[in-house]
Amino acid sequence: AGARSAAMTDSLTELGNRRRLLADLETALAEATLEEPLVLTVLDLNGFKLYNDTFGHPAGDALLMRLGGRLSDDVSGRGVAYRMGGDEFCVLCPATERQSHGIEAQSVAALTEEGEGFSISACAGSALLPREAGSVGGALRVADQRMYDQKKRSRRPSDQECTDILMKVLSERQPLVAGHSSRVVRQAESAARRLGLDTRELEVVRLAGALHDVGKTAIPDEILDKPAPLTNAEWALVRRHTIIGERLIGASPALFDVASVVRSSHERLDGRGYPDGLQGDEIPVAARILAVSDAFDAMVGGRPYRTAVGVEDALAELRRCAGTQFDPSVVEAFCHTVAEDDGVREDEALAETGTA
Repeated sequence: AGARSAAMTDSLTELGNRRRLLADLETALAEATLEEPLVLTVLDLNGFKLYNDTFGHPAGDALLMRLGGRLSDDVSGRGVAYRMGGDEFCVLCPATERQSHGIEAQSVAALTEEGEGFSISACAGSALLPREAGSVGGALRVADQRMYDQKKRSRRPSDQECTDILMKVLSERQPLVAGHSSRVVRQAESAARRLGLDTRELEVVRLAGALHDVGKTAIPDEILDKPAPLTNAEWALVRRHTIIGERLIGASPALFDVASVVRSSHERLDGRGYPDGLQGDEIPVAARILAVSDAFDAMVGGRPYRTAVGVEDALAELRRCAGTQFDPSVVEAFCHTVAEDDGVREDEALAETGTA
């Protein structure tokens, strides 16, 4: 009996597993009537893959244990909670159609958690049984489909949540890097407009610019803040930040193109960049724009191991590297953008002093 019970229990959360749900659901369906119905609710977490990638699998397991415990406590006395596997949970309760909405909302609330640098929520879908399905497979299909429909409806806010979470983590770990990212976005977006990129491409530039250094959250601070030149081993670790960033951002499917740009943001036009040695038009245009904006801000802002230079010297260096490291058309557009920004700031300063 003990072995059978273990085979039907999720080892992490100690909730019933998928096998237990299928057995319980079959029994419940045989007893359910239109007068005494039951509700099957399927719940899927939003943001769990990102949480795992950011904080690590042990932290992810601990989160699942907390959420599973809360869900079990919430339905105790009314029904049973299960973990289907991964980040999917289920609740089976005797309930009317009207009561089913409350069960769904309470279950979602139990699986919601926010903290420093993360936000976990859930999407849910329910099936009223036996009215909407008379078999185990049919019940799961109805509830699953409704859950996925809700996921699709909430996709855009979830993507924004994903971006916000990553930016929050970046700001906490590296406040200076976060400030650098905001300047990169401003200059890169202006250059992209000058180059005639369309609305979606501009959005990709903006998001990739904001998140291009998020992979550095996985690099030790003592390396990022080291005042001396990095060793070869340290450089190899730092260069992995584009791959790590791609993985973190790619946790949100609709940010796939943004993740690809972040991966390619340190490629060079001549093929001598990293991580893939792309060259020329193989490099996404948004990544070519970010490369120029990132390099410019690094030069004028300085680094722990390198003194800052003036704007004119930085622009001269960009022009010198056009055709080898950078796309010449991007450099030209970027230099025009910086010149225009400087002109606007000069006019504003003169207006403030009354000498315009």
